[in-house]
Amino acid sequence: MSTPSTALRVGILGAGNIGRPIGRHWSAAGHQVTFGSRSPERLSDFVSTACPDARVAGLAETAETNDILLLSVPYQAWEELLQSLGNTLAGKLIIDATNPMGLSADGRIISTLGSDRTQGRHASKTLPDSTVVRAFTHVMDELIWSRGTQQRHFWGMGYAGDDAAAKETVRGLILDAGFSPVDVGGLDDSASLDPGGALFPHMFTPADLRAAAGLSA
Repeated sequence: MSTPSTALRVGILGAGNIGRPIGRHWSAAGHQVTFGSRSPERLSDFVSTACPDARVAGLAETAETNDILLLSVPYQAWEELLQSLGNTLAGKLIIDATNPMGLSADGRIISTLGSDRTQGRHASKTLPDSTVVRAFTHVMDELIWSRGTQQRHFWGMGYAGDDAAAKETVRGLILDAGFSPVDVGGLDDSASLDPGGALFPHMFTPADLRAAAGLSA
């Protein structure tokens, strides 16, 4: 994989089924990746085997030492994690890949936040001193590594945010993960990325993604 023109320092908060493959992509692309975990010793074998140029640390250290952070903990741990980190996330670019997923009475996937609030807007209000971009939310986690390596840039990845510079940074990181970025708009426009949204939980070509999200070609 190609080395990016600028190597970024990126922390992964929650090195599970989403954080591991994305961090692995970024490490392979030449970024300085720290995998953060409550039990960092459990990641030693994974990192030494899959991405030996990355490092492992606790969640607090990962948040403190990186300006770009992928938030990929299970959603039930989301609020607890943010409370435990306190002001550490102030001034950081937060890529929120978490999903408030539930089931309706008739068994349909829905957002537990309801239909009038997106997870992106919820995250930005919870973290008013951080810059939030939504990405890596609508694809099944078991496909993140294989599709990003075997079919690089064939599949689209939707992302959303209110800050143009932050979105451009995330756009580059999506490319480095092997996907084609598709801007779906601001945080208030990002319902398609959330559980129950038009893109969730599916993988599309960029053109099909734009069509499914109701975006112009």
